[in-house]
Amino acid sequence: MLSPRVLKSASSLMCRGFSMGQMCRQGKAPDMADVRNRLREIVGASTNWRDHQQALAERASLSQYLANSQDELPTKTMKDSAIEAHLPLGTQPALREKYLNYHNSVRFGRILEDLDSLAVLICYSHTWNKELQRSPLSIVTALVDKIDMRKNIIYPDCDIKFTGHVTWVGKTSIEAKMHMSQFHDGAYSDVLDATFVMVARDPENKRAAFINPLKPEGPEEEAIFQQGEINKKRRVELSTASLLKVAPTAEERTLIHNQFLNTLDTRTVSFRSRILPPNSVWMEDAKMKGLEICHPQERNIFNRIFGGFLMRKAYELGWANACAFAGCRPTLVAVDDILFRRPVEIGSLLLLSSQVCYTEGMHVQVRVHTEVLDPLTRQHSTTNVFHFTFRVDKDVPAVVPQSYGESMLYLDGKRHFDETVRGQS
Repeated sequence: MLSPRVLKSASSLMCRGFSMGQMCRQGKAPDMADVRNRLREIVGASTNWRDHQQALAERASLSQYLANSQDELPTKTMKDSAIEAHLPLGTQPALREKYLNYHNSVRFGRILEDLDSLAVLICYSHTWNKELQRSPLSIVTALVDKIDMRKNIIYPDCDIKFTGHVTWVGKTSIEAKMHMSQFHDGAYSDVLDATFVMVARDPENKRAAFINPLKPEGPEEEAIFQQGEINKKRRVELSTASLLKVAPTAEERTLIHNQFLNTLDTRTVSFRSRILPPNSVWMEDAKMKGLEICHPQERNIFNRIFGGFLMRKAYELGWANACAFAGCRPTLVAVDDILFRRPVEIGSLLLLSSQVCYTEGMHVQVRVHTEVLDPLTRQHSTTNVFHFTFRVDKDVPAVVPQSYGESMLYLDGKRHFDETVRGQS
C-alpha cells in the first residue's frame, strides 16, 4: 500500500474531490455509515425494499454509458481511489453494541462486512466519472485474496481507522488493498492488512465491463503494481494446481498413504479395518453445519445478499467449529482465498458446512463451504468457499481423513496452511 504520508495527502484531497466530497463532514473522514450511504448514491439504490427494486430496474438504461474498450477510459492513479474511513467505537458508545462479542472484544465478522463495503467504494472511486450522476458499473467482490492479522486483540471501545486504494487493475478486474489500525494508548497500531479482488459488470450485472486503466506514479507505486501482477500470476498457478483438477504431488501421495498405514488395524489383514491413532480425531467428527434464510435485510446495493454478510456467517461458523474442536477460544491468524462463485439471491436457503481439514501444533485450518438449496427442485449450487486459519493456546489433536475425498480436503487445508503460516515466517 501507499505510505501513510501519501495516503494522508490523498485523503485531504478527497474531502475536496469526488468520492469523499459528499461524505466528509466539516473536514472529518467519513465513517462506515457514510461509506454505505455513498454506495447507495452511486448506484441509485434505496433503503426501502420496494423502491430499491424499482431503482435497480431503472439501471438498465445506464448501459449506454459503458465503454466499448478500456482505451476509451481515462487513466487513473492510486491516489484517485485512496480512501480513509473511521469506525468510531471509542467516540460513539452507541455503536459498540453491534460490534461487541461476549469476550469483550470486537466481532470480526462485522469487520469483514466493513472491509467488503470499503473495497467496493474504493473501486468505484477508481472508476468514477464526475459527468455522470450514477455509475453504470456493477462492482462486486470476486475474491478475498488474503487477510493477514497483525494483532490478536481488537478493543471494543477504541476508534478504528481503515485506509485503502486500488493497487492493480486488469481490463475488468480490480485489486484493492486495505489497512486497518486502532487507536489505543495514544497512538494507532496495526491490526490487519487485506487484499480484495473485485470485478466490474454491466448495470444489470449480466456481463463484464471495462474499467479505467491504472498508471503507477514513482518507484513506490510501480512496486505496488508489480506485486499485483505477481498476485494475479500466483492465483492462476494455484487454480491450475487445484486438487479438483489435477492429482496430488508425489510427496502428497506419500503423506496420505502413510496416514492410511498408520490407521490400519495390525491384528487383521484388511484394508477396511481402521483404528484411530492416539491424540487424533476422525475428520468426519470435526465438522459443523448451519442454515440461513436470506432475508431482504441482508441485501446489497444490487438486490442480492451482501457478500460481507456471507463472510460474517461463514467466519462465525468456522470460529465455532475451531472452538469446539480445540476445546478453547481460537484467535484468527489469517483469512485466505475466499471465492465468490455465484451470487446468492434474496429468499435463498443458504447451507453452510464447516470442516476442520488440517491441524498442526496450535493451529487449526478450517474450510467453510456454502451452497444454496432450491426447495422446489432440491438442487444444490455452491456459492462460496472460505478458508480460515486459527490459533489456540495449546496443541490440538491431529485430524485424520478416512476416504479419498477427505484426504483431498486434508491436502487442500495443508496447502492453505503452508501458504499462510509458513509464508509469514
